[in-house]
Amino acid sequence: RLRVFGLRAALCSDSKMRGVFGVVVAVALVCLGSGFVVPPSSTPSVPRTSAVYAKGAELRGRIKSIGNTQKITEAMRLVAAAKVRRAQEAVLQSRPFAETLQGVFRGLVEKLGKEPLELPILEVRDVKKVTLLAISGDRGLCGSYNSYVIRKTEARKKELESQGIEVNIVPVGTKISSYFKRRGEPFPKGSFNCPQVPTALFATTLAQSMLSSFLEGETDKVELIYTKFVSLIASSPEVRTLLPLSATGIETEGDEIFELTTKDGEFKVEREKFDPAEPEEFPSDTIFEQDPVQILNGLLPLYLDGQILRSLQEAVASELASRMQSMQAASDNAKDLKKTLTQNYNRIRQASVTQEILEIVSGADAT
Repeated sequence: RLRVFGLRAALCSDSKMRGVFGVVVAVALVCLGSGFVVPPSSTPSVPRTSAVYAKGAELRGRIKSIGNTQKITEAMRLVAAAKVRRAQEAVLQSRPFAETLQGVFRGLVEKLGKEPLELPILEVRDVKKVTLLAISGDRGLCGSYNSYVIRKTEARKKELESQGIEVNIVPVGTKISSYFKRRGEPFPKGSFNCPQVPTALFATTLAQSMLSSFLEGETDKVELIYTKFVSLIASSPEVRTLLPLSATGIETEGDEIFELTTKDGEFKVEREKFDPAEPEEFPSDTIFEQDPVQILNGLLPLYLDGQILRSLQEAVASELASRMQSMQAASDNAKDLKKTLTQNYNRIRQASVTQEILEIVSGADAT
């Protein structure tokens, strides 16, 4: 038998190729007439795969892969939203203690009147050494959250060093600690991981470490660098002074609570502001077992614990909100890319089918 693979006169457009085709057909007829049989090939025949088909299969694989990635990013967005809800519940649970502490503090300040408060935690010194307590995240995939905190810390460090002030960094979070560690920055007070659910115990550990450094004269000032939660799509790196504390301002400091809700299937944040806590009223015949100044000296570290805990909670909420937005953007990009690739795949399929139809029609016309 004679096997003829894809010999079509329609593909021979010029006269020279048609002549070659005619010679091939003549030789084939002679072989058939003489009973000559073409020996089978030793190698198995492999069906040819067109370039169009190969490209279509590659696109199908990419479309499937992007679809799986979209499912992962959407799941990560929902997980971050659930963690934001838990973070806001922790803030609401810690508010009664902070409110009561502020009320007692205001009541004691009013009780003391204009008497000067000489407490070690309120001592203002000539600043020669500053400790920066910087809070970042432990993980990535949260947009520019970590990079903003790192840039803010670097800028503040350079600003202080330009004034001749010695700066020590206490990093809270794997990202910021690894960044400065790669650049040879020492951490005399060590580094900490940032928990996804900040606890009062962790905040107390940080507060005691900073307070002991301040009281022992190892540092003259402690500044906190963290990310303030503004909304689901915005956050702002802030620098605030932790130590020394200022007696004026604590008793008049208000509060603000953010609550994550849903509306029409979309996440939104409701903001609620609270006025400063009312001062605790002490009867005129109240006898304190300790001097009110000593009581204030015991309350101020608790206030410091609360401020660090609140800053940790805001930083974690900002990280989770940034991760939500990043995963939302990734899901949207995956959706758009999947749509584009699907359109390209359909065009390739349509072109392939059209080409096959044209070849069949051309072959029929040639016969």
